[in-house]
Amino acid sequence: MTITISNADARRIFLARQGLSIPPGRAMDKAGLLDLIETIGFVQVDSIRTVERAHDLILFSRNQTFRREHLTALLERDRALFEHWTHDASIIPTTFYPYWKHRFRREEERLQERWRKWHGEDFAAAFEHTYEQVRANGPIFARELKQEDHVSGGWWNWHPAKTALEYHWRTGHFAICHRHNFQKAYDLAERVVPDQYRLDEVDHAEFVDWACRAALSRLGFATSGEIAAFFAVITPQEAKAWVDANAGQLVEVQVETVDGGRPRAAVALAEEMPVLFDVPEPPSRVRVLSPFDPLLRDRARAERLFGFSYRIEVFVPEPKRQYGYYVFPLIEGDRMIGRIDMKADRKRSSLDVRRLWLEPGVRASSGRLEKLDAELARLARFTGVDKVDYLPGWRDEAI
Repeated sequence: MTITISNADARRIFLARQGLSIPPGRAMDKAGLLDLIETIGFVQVDSIRTVERAHDLILFSRNQTFRREHLTALLERDRALFEHWTHDASIIPTTFYPYWKHRFRREEERLQERWRKWHGEDFAAAFEHTYEQVRANGPIFARELKQEDHVSGGWWNWHPAKTALEYHWRTGHFAICHRHNFQKAYDLAERVVPDQYRLDEVDHAEFVDWACRAALSRLGFATSGEIAAFFAVITPQEAKAWVDANAGQLVEVQVETVDGGRPRAAVALAEEMPVLFDVPEPPSRVRVLSPFDPLLRDRARAERLFGFSYRIEVFVPEPKRQYGYYVFPLIEGDRMIGRIDMKADRKRSSLDVRRLWLEPGVRASSGRLEKLDAELARLARFTGVDKVDYLPGWRDEAI
């Protein structure tokens, strides 16, 4: 039997599965932070710090008692988290490491083929030399390596030693042991990742089964393509084959869209059906999301569920930008209500609000603006600035 999931239920289920339905002011210790990251599945890392970096804001939007030092301790002392790739660079629970070893092997095959095609066999000497340098001398930053033969461009056009660092990290030979000023320090994986996870092996079938179940549980409901894209460690074909092979453990659902259009066919885990709809109402306060928030990473899914079309315009030429360089989505309850352009001016110790855009049908009521003001004040404190400064004309697009 196919079950229909209303759009309102679908939004609340997805919000809950992504950690956005817990009270954001509830006290959270280091263990609670680890639980939150495991609930979400991963937290994307990005270097842009217009207000706060992506990983900090993703966590702050879910719990505003989040402490950065707890995240650092989990990564660099407890080794309960590690950094690697999902669809992009991310912070991942170390309990997932045995499954990521399958990604390492796939990356090794893919990158070696690419490297030989572009650079030839002689490039191997730089890779071996860099590995031996780290093995003998310990952690190293890319800036400490020799820079000769540097060519600007993508990472396959970096100087050989820097390319070697990235290669060894992506293939699991190296791990990130710590950061300084957001720069990565690389060391041998065996000196960073606890043996209980680094030495554990799972076969291919177990790896695919885990990747699909873990993704589907964190999505609540999904198509096979959405399952594959969540962690980006398996192919769409593997996810489709898994759905077909496990039909008896899955429930077919029809997910209503926000615009009342044709429902989207998907699946959910049968074992989770008794609690699938048992989710709390999300907090009613207005919250700022990171442009890299996992709620919005799948743009098509976000548009179907929330009617919210979002694009990061960092790489869009300025004359072609619809909104701005780095604009933050706003959520209120289970509704995406708009976006805001702002920047932390740390010299002036202010959070400068440049422009607010509200979605069609969302009013700039006094109550809503008060909630936004309260959230921006909380964000300013988290960022470490003293005030929120609303620049002239900031509400012109929201009237």
